[in-house]
Amino acid sequence: MARAATTSDAFNAIAEPQRRQILVLLRGGERPVTELARDLGMTQPQASKHLRVLREVGLVRVRESGKQRLYDLDARGLRPVHEWVGGFERFWNESFDRLDAYVQELERARQEEPHDDDDR
Repeated sequence: MARAATTSDAFNAIAEPQRRQILVLLRGGERPVTELARDLGMTQPQASKHLRVLREVGLVRVRESGKQRLYDLDARGLRPVHEWVGGFERFWNESFDRLDAYVQELERARQEEPHDDDDR
């Protein structure tokens, strides 16, 4: 009997590296599970299991095309992740601003140092 999905939201779904790889591949457009499995070096059932989890949390869509099921990225499902990560943007901007100020201070100090040529 197959194990139930252990994920209930986008955060848990993308915690698994192979699922993140699937999302990266799907950025290029919709693809059948067989292509995804081949490109990721996994079996079709393994890829299908990952795709099911991604579909259940709203990160991929699926459509039937003849006998194939084509999967496509639904980036709207990443909104909570984007919003959470965006909350750290201020922290990083402030850190980079401090680093920039420090580098400029070092540069000014270097330019103010007397050079050996100035002593002649």
